[in-house]
Amino acid sequence: MKYNFDEIIDRSNNFAAKYDEREKKFGTSNVIPLWIADMEFEVAKPINDAIIKRAKQGIYGYTSRPDSYYEAFCDWEKTQNNWIVNKDLISFSPGVVPSLSVIVREFSNKEDKILIQTPVYPEFYDVIESWGRVVIENQLLEQEGVYSIDFEDFEEKLKQKPKLFIMCSPHNPVGRVWSREELEHITELCLRYNVMIVSDEIHSDLILWDNKHIPTASISKEVSSKTITCTSCTKTFNLAGLQASVVIFPNAEVKETFDVFWRGMDIHRNNCFSLVAVEAAYRYGQEWLTQLIPYIEGNIDFIGEFCKNNIPKIKPSRPESTYLVWLDCRKLELGNDELKEFMINKAGLGLNAGNDFCRSLSGYMRVNIACPRSILEKAMLQLEKAVNSLNRD
Repeated sequence: MKYNFDEIIDRSNNFAAKYDEREKKFGTSNVIPLWIADMEFEVAKPINDAIIKRAKQGIYGYTSRPDSYYEAFCDWEKTQNNWIVNKDLISFSPGVVPSLSVIVREFSNKEDKILIQTPVYPEFYDVIESWGRVVIENQLLEQEGVYSIDFEDFEEKLKQKPKLFIMCSPHNPVGRVWSREELEHITELCLRYNVMIVSDEIHSDLILWDNKHIPTASISKEVSSKTITCTSCTKTFNLAGLQASVVIFPNAEVKETFDVFWRGMDIHRNNCFSLVAVEAAYRYGQEWLTQLIPYIEGNIDFIGEFCKNNIPKIKPSRPESTYLVWLDCRKLELGNDELKEFMINKAGLGLNAGNDFCRSLSGYMRVNIACPRSILEKAMLQLEKAVNSLNRD
């Protein structure tokens, strides 16, 4: 069927965090919310149908998980990424961030160092520091808006003996899809220094411009033996509110350590709706995703051309994956607090502040462009007007 991504869906009664939490996050509800990473698009019809069919049964008791649930994931990975996953080494988790948090807790000790590559999803800081661990950063190199890995610095950080390296692949917010060469280099270094890799691959199905995602654990048997992979279809298919993810472990012993924590919390089942939605997404969601990707690419092209022609002081990234665009606003010459205030009160936009992704960074914002084109057009016109007023001040 043909999906209409231009349709504007009223979310006023949707209990949507993106909208309902504007006052809390930005101090006002009078902003276009382009921050938290969910989409403004209705999900694929087979997913809705599966949820509605389940709801009509009228009983929502404890939910068992059939073999077909994990088999659907394994089939998807084999088809999409040529990655053969051992179903017996998969665990359920309510989300990738909770998974990362538990992995940090169970596989490191207080005061241990954990390595990340910044700028990166801010929760990477949170899941490390909340357990009393120490963040060490390998900052990515940037040249003309394109990011790469500083391998010399990465090796120096590995020499500090971090307990874990938490990798973002594809990378949020800079949108890189790491090449095989980059993955081979980075994993070889981790093996050399005996550092466990935790690979967050939640954006791995939102691949743009014919790029190719390579699961970190698929690089080699040796790498697989040192890699925990955290992923989910909830980002891909706009299902974040259903809270379901998978974690793939290198062996049964590591998996059991993770599972013991969740058993202690009595969290080991899907809710009845995530169970059917996730399987439907993996089995029948490809048609929707195939139509979504060019729409996202079109939005990225739009924001790139608009800024080039109308707001040249702001340079948006051209991500290789995700629906998140990294805005280089340094030529506005505003400090981080001033930039936040400008975006909220002058442009009327609710964006993510760049220094949340790297605390030493200044002059960046992240914008979520997974919305109808008309919303993005309105946002860009507001931003243009605000920048023009800034130039007149």
